[in-house]
Amino acid sequence: MLNRRILRIKAFKVLYSGVMSGNMSLTQAESQLDLSCEATRDLYIYMLGIVSPLTQIAKERIEAAKSKFNPTEEERNPNMKFAENSLAVLLDSDRDFQKMLEKKKFSWSQYDVVLKKIMTSVASKEYYAEYMAAEGRSLAQDCKLFTRIFEEEFVDNEELEKALEDISLYWNDDLAYSLTWCCKTFKSLSKGEHWSLYPLYQSDIMSGAGVESDKLFVRKLLRLSFTGYEKYSSMVAESVSGWEKDRLFSTDVVLIAMGLAEAEGFPTIPVKVTINEYVELSKFYGTPKSRSFVNGLLDRLIQRMVSEGSIRKEGKGLL
Repeated sequence: MLNRRILRIKAFKVLYSGVMSGNMSLTQAESQLDLSCEATRDLYIYMLGIVSPLTQIAKERIEAAKSKFNPTEEERNPNMKFAENSLAVLLDSDRDFQKMLEKKKFSWSQYDVVLKKIMTSVASKEYYAEYMAAEGRSLAQDCKLFTRIFEEEFVDNEELEKALEDISLYWNDDLAYSLTWCCKTFKSLSKGEHWSLYPLYQSDIMSGAGVESDKLFVRKLLRLSFTGYEKYSSMVAESVSGWEKDRLFSTDVVLIAMGLAEAEGFPTIPVKVTINEYVELSKFYGTPKSRSFVNGLLDRLIQRMVSEGSIRKEGKGLL
């Protein structure tokens, strides 16, 4: 489930937290990393569990409209397509999924207001109107609709993000990634496949010779960055002028330190890949000037370490 980019992000956040606190042990850092990784899959499960509550709200609104003193013809004979969607039925009847929700003690019951606002927004959209007007009913149609809902209603939804933050601080920044895997689940369910929990690491999904463990990768990356941080951060400080030291943004130092640890500690990862990955992270976790700073300094320091022989790569074209 977790690819190497998000694993780098998680290692970065733990390392940054450790640097800022000044008193985190390696054991504590590794424990935080494990919790953070598992939390992303938990968020995937929790968001998948929103299908039934949204469906229930639609049912309740239909019943409320029917109960009016003088309901309209449309209210007396409502379109039940969404309220009776087969995706909610499928997930509600899936024992493995329901056991997982129960095991994690996940529930949307305390966020009724958030759910109602989401359903109101969904019902106002053209894609929802087209779904309701389309002839026939099918699981494929229902999965396609919920894919649109997950793609368009949840990202940048401040109230939803606040609710998720209340549940777990580890869910910060993980929503979009988890939603992607929810949409993959809808696609597989629409083809008649049964729900099953994704392996935590993407390498566990892959097979064949040469597949390296993502779990071992991220643990080693954190360990090398954590234990070597003083050395790597000193290299950064020694490489910038006095005025740059005063402005040096702490996340930039952590990103460069991680990049140096990866370049030195992973002989099969090309230098270009390492530099590109940390430049990408700097766009989201640094300042507007971080991209050029991280790119330039990381490249310069890696080249210096290559010339000194502390960075060696196995294979051609990796430097």
